[in-house]
Amino acid sequence: MTNQKMTLGEFIFDNQSAFPYSTGELSKLINAIRLAAKITNHEVNKAGLVDILGDAGNTNVQGENQQKLDVYANVKFIQTLIQRGIVCGIASEEEEDFIAVNSHDGKNSNQYVILIDPLDGSSNIDVNASVGTIFSIYRRTSPIGKPVELKDFLQPGNKQVAAGYVMYGTSTILVYSTGRGVNGFTLNPALGTFYLSHPNLQFPENGRIYSVNEGNYVHFAQGVKDYIKYCQREEENRPYSSRYIGSLVSDFHRNLIKGGIYMYPRIGPRQNGKLRLTYECNPIAFLTEQANGVATTGYERILDVKPTALHQREALFCGSKNMVEDLIHFVRRDTL
Repeated sequence: MTNQKMTLGEFIFDNQSAFPYSTGELSKLINAIRLAAKITNHEVNKAGLVDILGDAGNTNVQGENQQKLDVYANVKFIQTLIQRGIVCGIASEEEEDFIAVNSHDGKNSNQYVILIDPLDGSSNIDVNASVGTIFSIYRRTSPIGKPVELKDFLQPGNKQVAAGYVMYGTSTILVYSTGRGVNGFTLNPALGTFYLSHPNLQFPENGRIYSVNEGNYVHFAQGVKDYIKYCQREEENRPYSSRYIGSLVSDFHRNLIKGGIYMYPRIGPRQNGKLRLTYECNPIAFLTEQANGVATTGYERILDVKPTALHQREALFCGSKNMVEDLIHFVRRDTL
């Protein structure tokens, strides 16, 4: 593999000149994510051998119990990004507020902010199921030379310049896009190098997998219930298969490869959905559209939703084009 595949570093170097505003800063940022992902991957793979499993005894800003690996991944990604001095601000799902970062020249000259879910699906760690990291990158809108502001992080997803995820599973893969398609890079653990393994990833227009937590079925809107029954009906190329891991990165990645739809509707007490718009929905939606898929709230394109809060929640339906369009039909029919 090492003699035939392009490395992530080579890929970044070869493609950076095609990116608008190219200064090499975005390339350095992707490289910093690569480094933090390798460190986190090493620790994830030690789970069960060292005291890093289980509850950390804290709750995050979401009111959720933090796992020890949540805390570890959060610290490592923030440390790596700050030490490299290549972003002007960081927002993490595990932190209440954003972090302003000075550039190495002390002039606040960096132009990118990053929003990150350091360890998505971390409750799966204790049972050895796959987890991941999700990231989203924007150009700042506040003046360069001044401290970063909240408005830099509350941009709609259509303003993203890059987004991606790292999945720590049977193999470790980094998938990202800078708006020119989606590519996946698999880590060779013997060499510590990511190699291009999944070039130009595209959702099949049709799929046969639907991914949703059906334990919440009773709380779903009628249109979503109707679509699920449609997926289960025995006719034409159905029924579809139900596959749900409970880790957004893992469920999304499987559907990207095989074709399918991921659903996290609004439910009872969470009328705005459960997933975080800025940390999860937007980067996943960006990748979805770059891979020829569709991402929606059921009523609106995810990337057009204007965030009003750093930890805002939203519904998410994304995946193969024809499957998502069928879902939209059922949801909108229910509202007529």
